Amino acid sequence: QLQACGGGLVQAGGSRRLSCSASGRAFINYTVAWFRQAPGKEREFVSAVKYGVGTTYYGDFVKGRFTISRDNDKKTVYLQMNSLQPEDTAVYYCAAASLLHDDYYNAKRYYNFWGQGTLVTVSS
Repeated sequence: QLQACGGGLVQAGGSRRLSCSASGRAFINYTVAWFRQAPGKEREFVSAVKYGVGTTYYGDFVKGRFTISRDNDKKTVYLQMNSLQPEDTAVYYCAAASLLHDDYYNAKRYYNFWGQGTLVTVSS
């Protein structure tokens, strides 16, 4: 089970850190990702951190603004978001998949565990 939190209202140019906490065993074996969905748009890939070695991946629009990290002892993945813009407004979801192949890190259909989502609103 995954629980996402940390959303809220932030001004353009500001920062926000999201957290995704997991329950259960073998967290280290899961690739954990963040996706987001803006009103009227498809859910899109934001970032992922691979199981084990912790290789990180980012969507093209991130452009160095976001940083994903994981703490396996706490079973938590973080998404630090800086230089937020109004177009970053969305519900952010965390998702997890066990031993996910590198080719599929940005494909939501391969993630079988999803958190409830946390809303990030960026005001201009």
